Amino acid sequence: MPEPIDLVLLDVGGPVYDDAAYRDALLRATRELAAEDGREVAEEDFLRLYDERRQAQGGSLRTAVARRFLVSHDRAQLSERAERYWEYPPEALHDDVLPALRRIREHHRIAVVANQRAVVVDALRRDGVAEHVDVWAISETVGAEKPDPRIFQHALDEAGVPASRAVHVGNRLDTDVRGAQRVGLRTVWVLRGEAPPAPTPDQLAEPDVAVRSLAELPAALEKLAS
Repeated sequence: MPEPIDLVLLDVGGPVYDDAAYRDALLRATRELAAEDGREVAEEDFLRLYDERRQAQGGSLRTAVARRFLVSHDRAQLSERAERYWEYPPEALHDDVLPALRRIREHHRIAVVANQRAVVVDALRRDGVAEHVDVWAISETVGAEKPDPRIFQHALDEAGVPASRAVHVGNRLDTDVRGAQRVGLRTVWVLRGEAPPAPTPDQLAEPDVAVRSLAELPAALEKLAS
């Protein structure tokens, strides 16, 4: 019998907020840096590469963008510029998030585990998400990014919960599903945002469960614990 689930680890970009916020920030930064080299970046070319990387579920999107579109600027410069514009407005919060969190909180504790700047906590407080969160593992604060095992372990240690009694919920195979599995966590893959446009059978076989919205998450957690 599977062990009960005491802790749900939850990603932010994709499951909670629309990933378009980061995509658009990255596009803006790419265009600005390319313009400094006297080049133009067509939105359709950028989005084509974005979808290619989503489908691949491996390798850095920022590295791919820098290599494809930039001449005299590198990934670090692109990341720094994109972060200037990366913020989540209230309308970026998915409609299913708060109802799902209220249901999950009836039976489980919740940890946020995200590759984000620390300021994302301000948005989560503003939008009513933070009141449901027991443990925070934000990469800028922890000093490690998914799929590094340390960020998952930080959340587990803060909660005092073993990996065998926890589940990670995220929308990327490379950073979320595979990273969490290395620590011994069960996984739920949320198929939106930076998840692939067309998940393959092999990709769908990697997580324990795949869902298309957080509205499906409470039932998925019940399935994993039964």
